[in-house]
Amino acid sequence: MLSLENLAELLEAHRAAAGARVAEFVIGGRAFAFNPRPAIMGVVNLSAESWYRESVCLSAAAAIQRGRVLQAQGAEIVDVGAESSLAHAARIGDAGQTGQLVPVIRGLRAAGVLVSVETYQPAVTRACLEAGANILNLTGTERSEEMFQAVAEHDAAVIICYVQGANVREVGDYDLSADPVPMLHEYFGRQIEVATRAGVRKIFLDPGLGFYYRNLQDSGVRVRHQMKVFLNTFRLRTLGFPTCHALPHAFEFFGEEVRCAESFFAVLAGLGKTDLLRTHEVPRIKAVLETMGVY
Repeated sequence: MLSLENLAELLEAHRAAAGARVAEFVIGGRAFAFNPRPAIMGVVNLSAESWYRESVCLSAAAAIQRGRVLQAQGAEIVDVGAESSLAHAARIGDAGQTGQLVPVIRGLRAAGVLVSVETYQPAVTRACLEAGANILNLTGTERSEEMFQAVAEHDAAVIICYVQGANVREVGDYDLSADPVPMLHEYFGRQIEVATRAGVRKIFLDPGLGFYYRNLQDSGVRVRHQMKVFLNTFRLRTLGFPTCHALPHAFEFFGEEVRCAESFFAVLAGLGKTDLLRTHEVPRIKAVLETMGVY
């Protein structure tokens, strides 16, 4: 249950963390001031197996057009992925991902759109950065140092996702600790050390709430966990870097109104002082943040 009393207790227990400030930096020539204002990231999915149909684009031309529309709607960054994170989705090899992603990256960058690329493959990472991608949305843990080095070489940014497993496609059960923040804090602390040692200075921290863990199939358990992490996100800002959240869907609760789910979670993300919100519903999330007075 979410109540005013819950929020008051949370703030009182972690009041010092509530005032933490994070690094601000320039991405692709654009300055981001995360402390006074969050940013919005739109989504383009190149995989036909991605379940959020409104984000799926099956050609480079369609993906570039959607990216431009998302920017016009208020997205400061557009995240592009070529492989669905669904458990049953097909794996896409390096050549297949690169072949789909590179033309879209080039087209969006030519249109002045900042581009994030979601992948856990080193070869795909290198090809996308060389094509002009501004951010690596890193959804794996293996060979991360190699990918951090590539990010640093291109003066790009990285979103470090919390993944319990080798990558987003190879996860098992989630550690449902009573308080998830210490576990996340420790994980991100280690990854920040590796990334900064490789020369990366532009870092986002993503708790990975959109990933599909086997023991989070119960909708009630999953949503309660997501709500807890959203509201406690401000505690991760003590690590010194901005936080990123992919807004989930909770379709079991929202049913035919599933496209409104991300708006609900955006309220929790805003309360938790999230710095970058990844969404399929850019206009709705922009309206929520403006209504809250945080955007």
